[in-house]
Amino acid sequence: MIVPWQDIPADTLENLIEEFVSRDGTDYGEREIPLSTRVDQVRGLLNKRKAVIWFDEVTETISIFDAADLPKSP
Repeated sequence: MIVPWQDIPADTLENLIEEFVSRDGTDYGEREIPLSTRVDQVRGLLNKRKAVIWFDEVTETISIFDAADLPKSP
């Protein structure tokens, strides 16, 4: 289920995005990008609807996904 990012309290959204961009296994190449820049980039993707916040009801987890990776509604 898509969760509108606008409905998430600001502090919670900030923490969710920070957790997402700082997960193990993320590789930003030879140049380190500051956390604040990565957070701003994800926030921009959410604002442009290129990324979505997804709540999985089965696992009760929440994450951020590329909007193009989600199945299309009938």
